[in-house]
Amino acid sequence: MPDQLVIAGRAFRSRLIVGTGKYRSFQEMARAHAASGADMVTVAVRRANLTDRSKESLLDYIDRAKIFILPNTAGCYSADEAIRTARLGREVGLSEWVKLEVIGDQATLFPDTEELVAATRVLVKEGFVVLPYTNDDLVVAKKLIDAGAAAVMPLGAPIGSGMGIQNEANLRILREQITSVPLIVDAGVGTASDATVAMELGADGVLMNTAIAEAQDTVLMAEAMKLAVEAGRAAWLAGRIQKKLYASASSPVAGVVR
Repeated sequence: MPDQLVIAGRAFRSRLIVGTGKYRSFQEMARAHAASGADMVTVAVRRANLTDRSKESLLDYIDRAKIFILPNTAGCYSADEAIRTARLGREVGLSEWVKLEVIGDQATLFPDTEELVAATRVLVKEGFVVLPYTNDDLVVAKKLIDAGAAAVMPLGAPIGSGMGIQNEANLRILREQITSVPLIVDAGVGTASDATVAMELGADGVLMNTAIAEAQDTVLMAEAMKLAVEAGRAAWLAGRIQKKLYASASSPVAGVVR
């Protein structure tokens, strides 16, 4: 059986989810998407041209026969605002899925977890498949699952910072205790090795935007991220050796004639 990412019963070939913002052109975005191998991309509902078909829209550059659109509530600072935005995305035909963001601090873009849980509860009751962007707090993650979240998406570092995975211990704890829904690292990745680390820690997937969109060569970086996620997943499944303080000979000495 193929090793697929399954969320709310839907299977995805790729464990890499990419964004649509910050690219220098829509054409470049489309090329990067193709190179990434991703079959799910996230689109900010409030920043996309959803109604005026006389104007160019990033949606024109996404092949919806091949790529699943995940609307997001980027830029929302309250549960009510995020709920309205999710409803708008569904009303214009994007999806009943939503990457739920409720920001609590403008400087760090850290989530307001209280509002996030409240919005999750409402949207799940309305039939949405909710994938919340959250912090790396186990207690909050469990509350989101209790509220009906279809996945938990903790940050690895602040959004767009490119600092890489700064919270390995917390992600390991989340991996050990969150087993009922996928765990997807969202935010903080800067380069391919960061994506590999996230997957080696046991993440089911990685969501990123800035690391690809603002790379000097976006298409090449997208391909690198594809390979990084695949390598990290393979390493996690293979099972790494234990770390030891002292050396251990690669060639066993047992049976060697002296």
